[in-house]
Amino acid sequence: MSQGVRTRPEGSGQALSEAYDTALLDLDGVVYAGGDAIAHAVDSLAAARDGGMRLAYVTNNALRTPDAVAAHLTELGIPAAGSDVVTSAQAVARLIADQVPAGARVLVVGGEGLRVALRERGLEPVESADDDPAAVVQGYGGPELPWGRFAEACYAVRRGVPWFASNTDLTIPGARGIAPGNGAAVEVVRIATNAEPQVAGKPLPPMHRETILRTGAKRPLVVGDRLDTDIEGAFNGGVDSLLVLTGVTDGAQLLAAPPRHRPTYVDADLRGLLTGQPEITREGDGFRCGGWTASAGEDRLDLAGD
Repeated sequence: MSQGVRTRPEGSGQALSEAYDTALLDLDGVVYAGGDAIAHAVDSLAAARDGGMRLAYVTNNALRTPDAVAAHLTELGIPAAGSDVVTSAQAVARLIADQVPAGARVLVVGGEGLRVALRERGLEPVESADDDPAAVVQGYGGPELPWGRFAEACYAVRRGVPWFASNTDLTIPGARGIAPGNGAAVEVVRIATNAEPQVAGKPLPPMHRETILRTGAKRPLVVGDRLDTDIEGAFNGGVDSLLVLTGVTDGAQLLAAPPRHRPTYVDADLRGLLTGQPEITREGDGFRCGGWTASAGEDRLDLAGD
């Protein structure tokens, strides 16, 4: 994308679903939490789609295949096909395929989503460091992933086998709360080996490249709940972003965000796709947005409004 990166919230006279051709939607904490749709997600996405906006689902979670994710979305009342879903498993599989021989073996520490993505790139998933892998890849494997899988990764990485990770999200939101994500599992191998993986997922360029290649988006809007993946990924890709407050980010974290973590737009949930966003203007020592003014006090933000 060849547009300027906007590092403070902006206004939009049009509904965002009309101003952008494609929504690149994160899933966990944006569309669903655990197995359930987040409030207003189903109706908001249906309205955006009916208005002509393409919906693409972009997730750092490498556990499931795109077809499985699409089936889950459809069950929730959000019609989707596997081609509408882009995962970090697909991005890391492309990254690996660019660096190892065709048909090479890859030691997998993760779920079926990784294995399917590797096979699509002509690579052979294996389970043991003794299978002579050309690469090691880690992706989220769910709470049942055996501890011994990390040992296999460590054995191979310590022998000098190149190490890849689908993503490094430390946490993942679920129906019961916040749980350890793939980044926590990556730290286990990092500590045991003193090695560093090549990472494909948001906010890094391989994921953005994979998304644009698969969706063909011309004027995309990234929609996410995480500052350090979704919003930073949009910043790195030079595209606009909408932060929704249905996942892991709260108001205090947003206020303290550095420039690369500042979204173009902010809204409570996915209903924000269907409305214009009020313009922000400077007023005295602060700023006005809609009927509210904000100014910086000593270690606080002072708000006043209707």
